[in-house]
This record gives sequence, structure tokens and C-alpha cells, in this order.
Amino acid sequence: MNYFLAIGLPFLIIMVFGSGLIKFLKYLNFGQQIRGVGPESHLKKEGIPTMGGLLIIIALIITSLVVLELDTYISWVLIVTLGMGLVGFLDDISKIRTKSSLGLRAREKLFGQILFATILAVYVYYYTDIRTSILVPIIGWEIEMGIWLIPFIIFFVVGFANAVNLTDGLDGLASGVTAIVSTSMAVLTIALNYEQLTLFGLMVGGACLGFIWFNSHPAQVFMGDVGSLALGGAISAMAVVARLELFLVIIGGVYVIETISVMIQVSYFRFTGGKRVFRMTPLHHHYELGGLEEVKVVSRFWILSIVFALLGLASYYVI
Repeated sequence: MNYFLAIGLPFLIIMVFGSGLIKFLKYLNFGQQIRGVGPESHLKKEGIPTMGGLLIIIALIITSLVVLELDTYISWVLIVTLGMGLVGFLDDISKIRTKSSLGLRAREKLFGQILFATILAVYVYYYTDIRTSILVPIIGWEIEMGIWLIPFIIFFVVGFANAVNLTDGLDGLASGVTAIVSTSMAVLTIALNYEQLTLFGLMVGGACLGFIWFNSHPAQVFMGDVGSLALGGAISAMAVVARLELFLVIIGGVYVIETISVMIQVSYFRFTGGKRVFRMTPLHHHYELGGLEEVKVVSRFWILSIVFALLGLASYYVI
């Protein structure tokens, strides 16, 4: 019963309060700022309410109070989720106040992300009985990290938070991919007997499904950095506590390829003095500029995410 409640309650909360919050965001004039260098088709999205990720966070908080045992390790997963969401919130507010797409300075944003990732790393290493090794997919080996687990966790959590943020560029893309990823992580944590993490993963999946109702094309609201960073913090913190970091790299393959596309583009641009590998990055924009409709890009990335999820699950169950 708790599993159904974990999925259904956040979905129901967003369905009930979604329209009201969207109207409130419109009243506050919290509209999306669009980069001038983006696809021309995105210019019509200027002014659509952003910061809809608050819906996801509110749904997760309420459901956590009902479903989760907050006196366990799950409270630290929530701290990272809310902390990353706070960084995103400040970034979104900065964009709205300055009426630009830039937001916080890169170092300010990174400092906040590192702060909450460090809190989780220190907690896991010093204050839990969670082993300091990470599981290797397929072969089942464990890599002992020792004290190096702390910088590894920081890099991993910050990296995935930003990877989800990069993926959030088309209507329904990040929310759909994250619904698939978080639900797949819940399946793995069931196998490892992490009941609280399983419930949390299902909660994230349910919240994302509810958000898709309003965020699918044409979007009525965008999640903003408050939503994408919170979701990135949520799934990465889940992986850290369950020692499933390398499995998340496979399951979250869409996040990974989106991030790698940006890294390749920036590196090649600097090395060649202005040449590009892709039409535009992250990768979803490359296909958009190639003439593929936004809805088709999103649906194909969802399919790709399901494939990565199945590969990630298979990499555990063959151990």
C-alpha cells in the first residue's frame, strides 16, 4: 500500500494544486527568459511561467511527512534535494529580477551545490555504517574508496545535478526522463532492501508524472532550475546512499550523453577557434535545429531513457 501511496500522493497533489500555482506564477510575472542564441521556435516560450519545480518540491515534502520515516538516512537525501532546489530557486529568482537567462554567477551556483554535496559526503563517510566502497555493474565487484569517497560523492552529486539541469530544455524532457530514472532506481533499491529509498524513488517518479501533465508540449509551466537541480540532487543522493553511483551512470544515460555533448562542443570550439561538432548543445537542440519536431525529440529521448534504464537494471540482475 505504501508503494501506491508514494506514487499516487505526489501525483495527486500536483494535479490538484498545479493550475493554481501556475496562475500565481503568472500573477507574479515569473516568466521564462529565453536565450537569443537558442532555436527560433523557443522564442514563443518567452514569458511562460517558470519555477514550476516548486510543485515537485511541495509534493515531495508533503508526501515525505506521510510516507517516509524521517528519522533515518532518508532525511539526508531530502536535505540534498531541498538544498539543491534552494540553489536553483536563487538562480531562478536572479534571472527573473535581472530579466536575463544568466542568473547566479557560475561560482556562486557551484558553491551552493558543493556545499550540499559535501554535507551528504561527510554524513555518509563519518556518521553511517554505509560501506566506503561502490558497486560495479555487471561484474559485481566493489571498489574500495576509503577517504576518497568524500570527493567522489561531491563530484558525483554536483555532476548529476547539473546534468539534469542541462537536460531540462524541451517540454516534458527532463520530467519524463527523471520519472523513468527514479522509478528504475526504486526497483534497484528494492533488491537491496532500502525500503525508504524505494519509497522516495517512487515519490520522485509520481511527482514527475504529475508535472508532465502541465509541462508536456505545449508547456503551461517550466520547472526552472529549482526543479531540475532538486531532481538531480534527489536521484544522485539516492544512488550515493545505496552505493549505486555507477548504476545511475547507466540508467541516467540520457543525462550523461547530454552533458558529454556540451563538453565536446565547448572543447572543440576552443581548440579549433570557433568550429562546432553539433549544431547546438545540449544534444536535444542539435536534433531540433536539424528539423526534428520538439515532440518527436522528446519522445525519442524518453525511449532512449527506457533503453538505458533496462540496461542499468540488467547490469545489476546479472551479478
